[in-house]
Amino acid sequence: MPNREMTPADWAVKGELFLNCSCDVFCPCVVSLGAHLPTEGHCHAWMGIVIDEGHFEGEDLAGLNVGLLVDIPGRMGEGNWKVAAYVDDRASEAAYEGLLKIFSGAAGGTTGLFTMLVSEIIGAERAPVEIIRDGNRRVINIGRKINGEIELLAGAEPDQPVTITNSKYWMGPNIVAARGVKSKVRDYGRVWDFGGKSAEVCAIDWQGTK
Repeated sequence: MPNREMTPADWAVKGELFLNCSCDVFCPCVVSLGAHLPTEGHCHAWMGIVIDEGHFEGEDLAGLNVGLLVDIPGRMGEGNWKVAAYVDDRASEAAYEGLLKIFSGAAGGTTGLFTMLVSEIIGAERAPVEIIRDGNRRVINIGRKINGEIELLAGAEPDQPVTITNSKYWMGPNIVAARGVKSKVRDYGRVWDFGGKSAEVCAIDWQGTK
């Protein structure tokens, strides 16, 4: 892992983040901005990130995927997160190191708050991170470590899912509500199942401050 002391870098990432967590119904962190307790008192989650466009200090990141395992003991905003990162095994060495800096918060910018919220990086590795985006379905497979599938919640308009708009949530202003279909995590001593639990999808447009 890179040094987690923040060193602002020239980076940008556009794409999509989707996740499935241990909350019932819908994650209260979105509207409370991390101040409300998760519905189960803690937050266990996986996240999948698809980078459609991006760079880190001149290194192209387009087309790469990242998976995260996230273990938060209480309110999201109070920190003490434990995180494991799975970086696309197609990434160059420079892209791999850059993505670790972005997702550890060390590169500053949008994800810089991670240096305060994440208390421990429990692992970082290259892995075949398979992500499928198919209509209202999102799927992530990282070997047998993370196998998740979520589906967007249908809204009153058949072609528009239920969406929270104009929020101040760190990921982005528009959060699409979803639910876990079949979703299992088996790594770093965690054995989780988020089937039927809260999920969400967000278009991301993040960048550094340099």
